Amino acid sequence: MRPHMPAKKKILVVDDEPLVCEAIAMILSFDGYEVVTAGNGREALILFAQEKFDLVTTDYTMPEMNGAELVRALKAKVPDLPVIMITAHTDMLKTSAVSLTGVDQMVSKPFQFADLRAAIQKATAG
Repeated sequence: MRPHMPAKKKILVVDDEPLVCEAIAMILSFDGYEVVTAGNGREALILFAQEKFDLVTTDYTMPEMNGAELVRALKAKVPDLPVIMITAHTDMLKTSAVSLTGVDQMVSKPFQFADLRAAIQKATAG
């Protein structure tokens, strides 16, 4: 008889930089998560409509739809969805008039994977 294994959490990683998506997907897969990647906000919304995700990470600066717009669209569908913004513009975003409502955690680029792991832990705790 096999021991009960908890279901893998499914994470959607959104970033217009393919190498960033691949790196995040690789480390999260290694950590036991099921990972799906999207290269922009529109692709992310299509995937989100087709599948259920336990958490989303997104870049802020992307063509067509920025991370804040994506977060608003995702939270309109699933208000309690944990979302982590990974961006090189953390300081600017925190001091600007940009609304980051719905962002549960922020991680600054460049980042250490330990920072991302900690943000995931905080965003999904409770």
